[in-house]
Amino acid sequence: MTILFICLWPIKDVLTVSTVLPSIKVLSTLPYIKKVILVTQESNKYNSSKKTEPQLLKPLNNVSWVPLTKIEGSIGTTTLFQILNVWQLPFTLKRIIISNEVTCVLAHGAPAGALAYKVWKKTKVPFYVSSFEPHADYMAETNTWRKSGLKYIFQKYWEQQQKKYAAGLMPVTQSYKQQLLTEGVLSDKIFTVPVGVEAGVFVFSNAQREQLRAQLKINSNDIVGVYVGKYGGLYLEDEAFEIYRKCFKMYPNFRLIILSPQGKEHVQKKLVRHKIDLARVFVASVSHHEVPAYLSAADFAFATIKSYPSARYCSPVKIGEYWANGLPVLLTEGVGDDNDIIKKEGGGALFNLREEGSVERALEKIQQILKDPAHRQEIPKLAQKYRSPDSIREAYEYFFGKEEV
Repeated sequence: MTILFICLWPIKDVLTVSTVLPSIKVLSTLPYIKKVILVTQESNKYNSSKKTEPQLLKPLNNVSWVPLTKIEGSIGTTTLFQILNVWQLPFTLKRIIISNEVTCVLAHGAPAGALAYKVWKKTKVPFYVSSFEPHADYMAETNTWRKSGLKYIFQKYWEQQQKKYAAGLMPVTQSYKQQLLTEGVLSDKIFTVPVGVEAGVFVFSNAQREQLRAQLKINSNDIVGVYVGKYGGLYLEDEAFEIYRKCFKMYPNFRLIILSPQGKEHVQKKLVRHKIDLARVFVASVSHHEVPAYLSAADFAFATIKSYPSARYCSPVKIGEYWANGLPVLLTEGVGDDNDIIKKEGGGALFNLREEGSVERALEKIQQILKDPAHRQEIPKLAQKYRSPDSIREAYEYFFGKEEV
């Protein structure tokens, strides 16, 4: 079996490294997978004539990488170029399928699934969609897209087509699996695969904790909160900084670490606007492999995701990484299966911005968790139970093993 794996993020994007490459590694070990062709979408600034194979792919003998460059233009012509990309990419993928005798297409995420559906219409090569979520609803409910806009209308249509014609769907939560079943998707076409995390990569290190806290001049009795990721879109922005302000008010010895791809200047402007002392906050943009050390230096973590109806269907990668390191998570109420896990099994505290005093109560619960000396050893068990990469292997064996029979 030869699989074409479609990813619409650049090869060096943090989401590619954290969610796609672990899947590629699993595929490369399955005995009935002869070859995996990973396709990523790169900026037009990327020079494909000078492509170098990513270091993480080099040990995988049966994996090849094909970078595709996006057609891009000025801001005023963005929509036109997006239409051109949607039109031309299926033809490029069809050529790859034919020339490599691809027997199966695996798309990562519903936007990539739209491409897989278009290619299926041309080739009838069966396609599967991993990390399948209601992307159109995410974008509309967070006011990123308008429901009357073409982006929403087309993506919503393509998601419906994936539900009808995909050979298999891999939602990231049990709650979305149940929703798909109510919509009439056959149960044997669904296998839930939460966004996994390699616990060994994000394991807590006391040596890294002491080294980094000394480097950042953080005292041993300081309470350190950490946030990893962007602001805006699916994530709270100004509200997140107000939550930080409450932390500084509740914990006199509070320190904050922010690791964001949006850059130090952008984040510091937000901190100043919300009257937060810059001297008590460390801000940086770091590579994915550097994140575990900063998690080890922290005491708890923020998962400040916007509260919207379809948020219950998402599985934020950061929560799995936080748990793997032993960090209790301050999480917005109603997010994914993690909401119920925290309610029933611990591992953090939930807040609801519509309820007065909710953040303060959640922070008090975090403080209680931190008083338990065993919490750093107990919380990683949640990552092992609910975010293990083993579910990726089980899903691939379930779907692709059947293809071989």
